[in-house]
Amino acid sequence: MSDLILQVKDLQKTFHLKSGHVVKAVKGISFSVERGEIFGFLGPNGAGKSTSISMLTTQLKPDGGEILLDGDSVLQDPITARSRIGVVAQHNNLDRSLTARENLLFHARYFGMDPVEAEKKADEYLEKFGLTQWQDDYVRGFSGGMAQRLKIARAMMHTPEILFLDEPTTGLDPNYREILWENMLELNRKGTTIFLTTHYMEEPERFCHNIAIVNQGELKAMGTADQLKAMIPSRNILSLKLDKVDDRLVDAAAKLPGVASAKVQNGVLQLYLEGKPDFDGVIRWTEDKQRTLQNISLSTRTLDDVFVYLTGKAMNSAN
Repeated sequence: MSDLILQVKDLQKTFHLKSGHVVKAVKGISFSVERGEIFGFLGPNGAGKSTSISMLTTQLKPDGGEILLDGDSVLQDPITARSRIGVVAQHNNLDRSLTARENLLFHARYFGMDPVEAEKKADEYLEKFGLTQWQDDYVRGFSGGMAQRLKIARAMMHTPEILFLDEPTTGLDPNYREILWENMLELNRKGTTIFLTTHYMEEPERFCHNIAIVNQGELKAMGTADQLKAMIPSRNILSLKLDKVDDRLVDAAAKLPGVASAKVQNGVLQLYLEGKPDFDGVIRWTEDKQRTLQNISLSTRTLDDVFVYLTGKAMNSAN
């Protein structure tokens, strides 16, 4: 048995729009996921994350490349692949004609679960996700948060070998986000591999063993959170909110003593420092440049800073 549960090789997808535009959503992405790990697949809006997941979970056919699930081709045998995976999609794909409990039990029958075990698990997950009192209500009347909790419970019912979570905590309050992760970690300890996309940056920081960063359909970097943060040339980042920022100012900032590089994020000038910050020197420099300094702050590098460094976009704008 291979230590790799998922291997993706040169995955490609292009969309031809009615307008005549051609969108290359995924441009030859390759990566591997180890059995039993929690793997983060992250990037800003339009990065190709959801398109990639749709292909990995047999919902969308690639234009090129190969997907191996435990060594077996997902493209050649999608039916078998579907029996081994679980998916929490971004959109609400619950059966609106069924009650909450019926959604869980129908899912269990589809995957061939023992009826007694299915009833037991339905009870367990309805209680864990605070849905017991609504178990006999039709899901068409559920709020977004309730529907999201039921989608998560349903995906966990058959204990998949690999569980794909496409922004699973969107719409959940902090309490249920913690409940979700308690259950995900328990499932992971029992052997299920977790494949996660999220825009809550504390989640990959806390839970992911490895993280892949994608942008504009391309894989930009992959590693542990610490390995990715080490890509930034400085531990300290000085952020300057000025009345005006242009390319000439950024170029000048990059040449300041003690500055390794400079970038602009959402109109804020960020200086990646080689050592300790020289606040007085930076303030004098802004005055010399005849710029009004509205705010100055110092922070240490984070995963969000990695995104800015690699893509020019903040992760909190991701979808």
